[in-house]
Amino acid sequence: MSFARPALPFALAAVLLAGCATVSLDEPPKPRAGSGPAASTAATPGPGETRIVPSQDGSFEGEIIGVAAPGSRFAQLQIGMQMLPVQRLIGIPDAQYAHETGKRWIPFYFGTDSRRMITLYRGEGCLTFTGGRDWGGGGQELIRIEVDPSGRCYQP
Repeated sequence: MSFARPALPFALAAVLLAGCATVSLDEPPKPRAGSGPAASTAATPGPGETRIVPSQDGSFEGEIIGVAAPGSRFAQLQIGMQMLPVQRLIGIPDAQYAHETGKRWIPFYFGTDSRRMITLYRGEGCLTFTGGRDWGGGGQELIRIEVDPSGRCYQP
């Protein structure tokens, strides 16, 4: 009996999967040119422009879409803030929903971004938070601020 043949497909699959594992968990993902809205290079971004900004502690990057009016609730926020301090600062959202991300299905993914929580503040826009790990805990960090007084950013 030869065991080399049945093992060949498994060995080939292992090599292919190892070659696909190029994502570093130590570094935050960098925006790619031509994929989605470009980061603003102007000193004063326009109303619909996306800016990539570092979190409060610098451990990851988030998005700010649009410009919050001076003195508004969203003008007080920073990427990386936790959900509870955000709610203490600007109040309870008018609506919210959660959804799973594709990271939910990555084997051995232990990060806090397997779910997302989207909140709507009428007259201001939407905030996106990480939803935590699959088994609970972690997450609830502000990763996206979308200034949209019309509320079109909220699509459950």
